[in-house]
Amino acid sequence: MMHFKQVLSVLFFFLISVCSLRAQDKVAEKAINLSLDTWHKAAAEANFNAYFNLMTTDAVFVGTDASEHWELEAFKAYSKPHFDAGRAWNFSALERHVYIASANLAWFDELLDTQMGICRGSGVIKYEDHTWKVAHYVLSAAIPNAKMNTVSVLKSTEDSTIITSFSK
Repeated sequence: MMHFKQVLSVLFFFLISVCSLRAQDKVAEKAINLSLDTWHKAAAEANFNAYFNLMTTDAVFVGTDASEHWELEAFKAYSKPHFDAGRAWNFSALERHVYIASANLAWFDELLDTQMGICRGSGVIKYEDHTWKVAHYVLSAAIPNAKMNTVSVLKSTEDSTIITSFSK
């Protein structure tokens, strides 16, 4: 049977371990926020290399249009003329939630102020090459529920065409 001192030692070790993990999570969360803010800033400044250096080599970007499911090289090709023209996109986080899965994997969601109005971004971020990089990002237009019927009517023709193309 364990003695009181042994039980106390085990509990103390457990408490120290939990506190250490939480401290590591806070450090990781701060680094993730900095990485995402830097990523958005690079786009706002049309800095192509800085922007894409903060994405993994197998990254995916899902845009607001139903046709926009970009693997990294295709997304670079699409984006390059915008960056070269000095007018990429300008997103700034109004709110962000970060969820740490492990020492090198997390996911997040964020409410964004953009040139399209309020949008929502969500994604997966990985720790690679000593920095947090976007592995998967989904950008969504935030449509107020009271406006959804109007928006649905506006996009119904395009939606029907897309739905038909998938049912063939």
